[in-house]
Amino acid sequence: MVEGVSKALWVIVATVFVAAAAVLPTARGQQAACYFVFGDSVFDNGNNNVLNTVAKVNYPPYGIDYPLGPTGRFCNGRNIPDVIAELAGFSDTIPPYAGASATQANIGLNYASGGGGIREDTSQNLGERISLRRQINNHLSAITTAAVPRSKLRGCLYTISIGSNDYLNNYFLQPPTAARLAYTPDQFAKSLILRYRIYMTELHVLGARNVALFGLGKIGCTPRVVASLGGGVGCAEEVNQAVAIFNTNLKALVADLNNQLPGAKFTFVDLFSGNAQDFAAFGITVGDRACCTVNPGEELCAANQPVCPDRTKYIFWDNVHTTEIINAVVANAAFNGAITSPYSISQLVN
Repeated sequence: MVEGVSKALWVIVATVFVAAAAVLPTARGQQAACYFVFGDSVFDNGNNNVLNTVAKVNYPPYGIDYPLGPTGRFCNGRNIPDVIAELAGFSDTIPPYAGASATQANIGLNYASGGGGIREDTSQNLGERISLRRQINNHLSAITTAAVPRSKLRGCLYTISIGSNDYLNNYFLQPPTAARLAYTPDQFAKSLILRYRIYMTELHVLGARNVALFGLGKIGCTPRVVASLGGGVGCAEEVNQAVAIFNTNLKALVADLNNQLPGAKFTFVDLFSGNAQDFAAFGITVGDRACCTVNPGEELCAANQPVCPDRTKYIFWDNVHTTEIINAVVANAAFNGAITSPYSISQLVN
């Protein structure tokens, strides 16, 4: 088992499994005017299907536990925004921007893209991807085309999970990238947050008021990074330490945005903190390898190859992305407020 993972995801699993039955709200109709999703592969649900990229998962075994099969979700089943949409009372999942109807912006759109980053040069090694800046441009186009009133947009929910690729597919790539040569970890985190602040201010101008910013988990403990930078034996602490700096700055950004932007309710979702505990009793016992077959040197599932028979026992679906059970646990904890500050997502939609 990967020790560092237990300090993050395991504690979330315990918190939610123990308390969920008592505190989870029951969705009674749609609780937000609409729902918009931004981010990377953690949130992508099909936008990369139309791109020329290696970060594309519209093939089996992806979607093996999803009713529609492979859709472009980097998971065996639902991702985090799928579960949040359900908890917030939406009658269906939020569709990807790619191929959506012009009127869908009145209900919500998912702009997330596997490989997407805060920086424009992030994930050049993967091919095409949609950066956060371009995602916000797509949002502007969508709400303008659909003529969604700003008064309605102020009652919508916005969730954003981005930044992992700026580390995995930029700062810690080998050979060293221009960003690695130019910045210390502290300087790099601050440069990312500076861009993030600009984009969130732009989103606020476009009507966003209720926004959940997901921090980064211990990506140094993913099977990919353990194999490449952790010597195959443990978490890459250099990566985790750099991510911790980013998270600290992101949490401070949330406080600043709440103080500076009129009517703003930003919240920080903490996927990093926690204490190591034994969670075998909850049935999730495998945290050091992927559930699906991953070829040597790769991070995504090999097409049409065997997968573990019980996905509920695994943290990782492939060498980077988590299984549906972990996604559901994280979404529930964020909705409840168990891992958020200063607002729960439930408070954002009510």
